[in-house]
Amino acid sequence: MSYNPKNIRNFSIIAHIDHGKSTISDRLLEQTQTVSQREMQEQLLDDMELERERGITIKAHPVTMHYSLEGEMYQINFIDTPGHVDFSYEVSRSLSACEGALLVVDAAQGVQAQTLANVHMAVEKDLEILPVINKIDLPAADPEMVKSQIKEIIGLDPSQAILCSAKTGVGIDQILEELIYAFPPPKVIESDELKALVFDSHYDAYRGAMAYVRIISGEIKKGMQIRFMATGKNYDVGEVGIFTPNETPIAQLRAGEVGYLVANIKDATEVKIGDTITGSARPAKEPLAGFQEINPVVYAGIFPVDTSDFEALQDSFKKLRLNDSALSVDGENSVVLGTGFRCGFLGLLHLEIVFERLRREFNLDIITTAPSVQYQVHLSSGKMVIIDNPAHFPDPASINMIEEPWVVSHIMAPSDYLGAIMSLGNEKRGDCVNTETIDSRNLLLTFHFPLNEIITDFNDKLKSVTQGYASFDYEPYEYRRGDIIKLEVRVNEEPIDAFSTLVHRSKAESKGRAICAKLKEVIPRQQFKVPIQAAIGGKIIARETLSALAKNVTAKCYGGDITRKRKLWEKQKKGKAKMKEFGKVSIPQTAFIDVLKTSE
Repeated sequence: MSYNPKNIRNFSIIAHIDHGKSTISDRLLEQTQTVSQREMQEQLLDDMELERERGITIKAHPVTMHYSLEGEMYQINFIDTPGHVDFSYEVSRSLSACEGALLVVDAAQGVQAQTLANVHMAVEKDLEILPVINKIDLPAADPEMVKSQIKEIIGLDPSQAILCSAKTGVGIDQILEELIYAFPPPKVIESDELKALVFDSHYDAYRGAMAYVRIISGEIKKGMQIRFMATGKNYDVGEVGIFTPNETPIAQLRAGEVGYLVANIKDATEVKIGDTITGSARPAKEPLAGFQEINPVVYAGIFPVDTSDFEALQDSFKKLRLNDSALSVDGENSVVLGTGFRCGFLGLLHLEIVFERLRREFNLDIITTAPSVQYQVHLSSGKMVIIDNPAHFPDPASINMIEEPWVVSHIMAPSDYLGAIMSLGNEKRGDCVNTETIDSRNLLLTFHFPLNEIITDFNDKLKSVTQGYASFDYEPYEYRRGDIIKLEVRVNEEPIDAFSTLVHRSKAESKGRAICAKLKEVIPRQQFKVPIQAAIGGKIIARETLSALAKNVTAKCYGGDITRKRKLWEKQKKGKAKMKEFGKVSIPQTAFIDVLKTSE
């Protein structure tokens, strides 16, 4: 195909989780014959084992398709995006490389909270938005209701909305035609000066770090010397190519196109997402506007089970951060767990996915501590410190006040569940600040929540009380004064900092009881009694006792005086006491994950 920037279209798909985005991607690949019938499989772009297992998209995945319309051949670059609230950073990066976005809405469920959040992101980036109403083949489908929601809630003209069923293939041709008419071609800057935006990357064991790029001006070809503007490092390009959806080498990438480059970059940290690539011979004076730095909201420690794996874990984090730049990593030491890392995540699902990827992709045996958020602790001395780790919590006597982060959250649900959502909101210390009626069936509720209340099990509980119909998303709001205390967990009188957590005083007792009860279930019985306690300062607020494995020492005594048995029992008692004094309780790796998921 000859190069013509007017015949290039770059677009992304935005949707709430499970609205059929991956299925539409599959149909587009089939319709444009990018993938042959023989190679076709469901969720083709979700190539990570975890994505297939959970049925969610985790990684943005680019692909180049060719489509002929009215005698013209068009190059369509599509960047697949995730739908879950924890991966909104992936979505924002993908949208930066596009001119248009398909807004996919389920014909039965209508507009959901995450749809709304992603649309706002696309509007901010000034993208053209084309609504697509999917799953019209479902018995419960109500396209007219969805059209009115798109108009009322999002403010888009629904008359252009395309009705389709990705499962049966209805409307896929119309999507391809409409996106060519509706989305503008890329704005090409007439300049020989190379500027390329790095919107993603991944590490290949044989070829080093591979950068995914969108060319803004100039061109990249094999053998050319390029410079990464953030680091100032120069490299010789070994290969450029496009995704079809597998990596396909081509001669060069030109303005408006999306593809990848390989330049023998061995150090994974030298590719920064949002960086600008330019030519070494004629470097650009100014870099492109990158992405806004995203701040993690949930923090947890990740430690190797075997301390000899520390360097392997460090190396794995470097490679993982190449295509997950929202993950922040710092070193940490723990008395019980040894040397590990303090990591920042965008949410609990993000934490779980990173944990699973480290285990599966890098074959590491690891444990994680209880998640926490960042608190602003104002000391009596007038100094303010930010604490996200219970181990660094200052002496309560030196604290003047503590401020905790709050978020603004939008919940969309059928009006029948209003009472259940309100009581869940109260349980999580939330304030309902606004209730809007969307249509005859649905409500949009705006809540303010303390972040530490919603990072663990809020989504599960919300789905549970609304039978799966509600959806929510949240964004940081402000810091407010809160009565936050450190809940310490002790096993056999020894504090285990991996289980210690910072909680609101009103939740401390129920949280302590829940953790103690869970530990009693998961720690194997020892030769001696093991007390499991939750304490605030020196005060024990919850306790469970793990009973000892007992041996019947009087089995060999037949008849005779009771004093013989008493002597043996006394001797056993002394032995147990001595064992308790010197005994160590080994806590299995699964206990750390089980306690993570414990709700009070």
